Amino acid sequence: MKRLFLLLFVLGLNFHLFAQTHIASDADSKITFVIKNMGMGVNGSLKGLKGKINFDPQKLANSSFDMTVDVKTINTGIEKRDTHLQSADFFEAEKFPVINIKTTKILSKGSNKYFAYAVLTIKGAFKNIQFDFIATPQANGYTFTGGFPINRRDYGVGGSSMTISDNLKVNLSVVARK
Repeated sequence: MKRLFLLLFVLGLNFHLFAQTHIASDADSKITFVIKNMGMGVNGSLKGLKGKINFDPQKLANSSFDMTVDVKTINTGIEKRDTHLQSADFFEAEKFPVINIKTTKILSKGSNKYFAYAVLTIKGAFKNIQFDFIATPQANGYTFTGGFPINRRDYGVGGSSMTISDNLKVNLSVVARK
């Protein structure tokens, strides 16, 4: 009888953990960036968002994000530039087809506001990043919005190009549903 109780207890714990898993919706999410090229702002986006988000505002120690975007979906509105960005000069999409972000810790800042510690991997190089985000409850899930700056050279993107700014801003609006 004790074994049966223990088995049911363990299964119940696992069910509770799985109940908080959300799947990122590529169709409803937006991953955008802004970088200066020859002094002018260039806007771009990435699609192909995949990943799981375990999020429970009451249990942040068990919460995590592990998401990727498809480098071949990069879109700046100029096809020739997008193709060049996928080449070895920039993202080397054939060898490194995805960009990954994975949280290591999430803290509450109160009122649906949070702070994330994460690892961002681009082109095989990974760096620790930190960023604020807002988790807005939606039917069957959340919309997570936030952003962070990165230095492209930290990831070996764009080589020593002098016409492109080293720094860019990444903005996230991720819709995740159970």
